[in-house]
Amino acid sequence: MEKACTIESGEDKAWRELGEADPREVETNSGAGYIESKNVYRLEILGGVYEVSASERRITCISEPGRKPEYFISLTAPIYLVQAKPILPSGELVKEVAGGGFFFRGSHTLPLDAIAGKYGADRDSFLRAAACVGGVSMPGGDAAFAFHAYPRIGMAFMLWLADEEFEARAGLLFDSNAHRHMALDALWAVALTACQRMLAFTS
Repeated sequence: MEKACTIESGEDKAWRELGEADPREVETNSGAGYIESKNVYRLEILGGVYEVSASERRITCISEPGRKPEYFISLTAPIYLVQAKPILPSGELVKEVAGGGFFFRGSHTLPLDAIAGKYGADRDSFLRAAACVGGVSMPGGDAAFAFHAYPRIGMAFMLWLADEEFEARAGLLFDSNAHRHMALDALWAVALTACQRMLAFTS
């Protein structure tokens, strides 16, 4: 709860800053598009296309009309738009982002064991689940796919199937520049949303 409160306070600040920001600068920094006639930003998040209105503090999924954005997507979208830097993804995937070595542990541990439990004997379903985050198959483990949480924040899920010697394992990797575009608590929230989509997926 404390972590959610921290993100929420950051969200309120981000909405205010986004409303005062130069749209062209936000475009350059975040990779979003600005639609002047509607006064909204168009932004790709986990494979979906969303419109973000700073004046109305509203986020709408336009790629799936009627779909309600997840709680943490609503919290982190304005944070990303004001915190992102004009730095492209490095293409280097790492297990831990800078400064996140202790952050993604304890109460902030991502449910990767649950993902391994769901897909550890079903590689094909794991790869089909890539669609729920806009993933594209890539080499790695027994199955893997890369995706963009936000335009400048790359991630990848990896799966190692269970066998006679080892239990199934799942991992979530981050582009090494991910921490440059979003505070760690917000980055954790987006990663958790990606994990929740994987767990909710039905083939």
